[in-house]
This record gives sequence, structure tokens and C-alpha cells, in this order.
Amino acid sequence: MPTSTYLSNPVVLIGATSASTTDITDMVSACSLVVTKEALEDTAFGQNSRTMTGGLFSNNCTLSVYASYATSESYSVLSALLGTKCYIKVTPASGANTATNPGFELTDTFMSSLPVVNANLGELSVYEIELQGGSYTIDVT
Repeated sequence: MPTSTYLSNPVVLIGATSASTTDITDMVSACSLVVTKEALEDTAFGQNSRTMTGGLFSNNCTLSVYASYATSESYSVLSALLGTKCYIKVTPASGANTATNPGFELTDTFMSSLPVVNANLGELSVYEIELQGGSYTIDVT
């Protein structure tokens, strides 16, 4: 049984570097940052089961972002990062980063595409953004 739970209301910062981020929390409706260690087979002759060892990290972050073409809104912020390595930090809640509110960071993560229009009748337009790769760190300071 969990000893604590939280209402999903993360803070999302994105930018070219950690020093040039924009808070896009009010533009994001979903966020998933996944840390993956690739499995490399190290099975040798004579073994009767496959075995694995850890390889490179292959991290990604997926965002659902409300589309807005106003100055300093989602299109303006994201289009500047298209085709570049960038930085993203996701913190479970507002406030200082601590051991109980860590900031999960991807540095040099790549944004390869931006759906400039994603329209459906009677629905708010949303961009599905995927950031690929990058170095993963946790900020608890």
C-alpha cells in the first residue's frame, strides 16, 4: 500500500538549455517522462537461457500540449526547438526541488517533429510532442 499519493499537477519547463527555460505548465494536459536502459544480450554458448546486461539509456518524454499561436504560447515556444537538442524538466508539484519533489531532467533531448495543425471539429487542438534521447538527471536541491 502506498504511503503517500499526489494529485497529478506537474510543473513542466522546456528550453534550449536549463538557463533558458519557459514554464509551459498551463499549456500541458499530459506528460510522460520514461527512463529506459536498453537490454543487451550477453548469452554465451552452453547456457540454456538468454541473459541480458544493461546498455545505453534511451530516454524519452511525451507531452500533450494545447495548441496556441499567440506570442509566447505553445507554437512559439516549441517551434524554436524543432530539430534541435533541448532541455526539459518535469517536477511532480510546484515548489522547491527536494527528495519528495524531485525535478526529473532530460538534457540534450531531441525534438524531431511539431504538428503545426491538429484540428478536430468540436475539440481543443492538441499537439502530441515527443522528445527523444538525452541525459537523465534528478534535481533534489
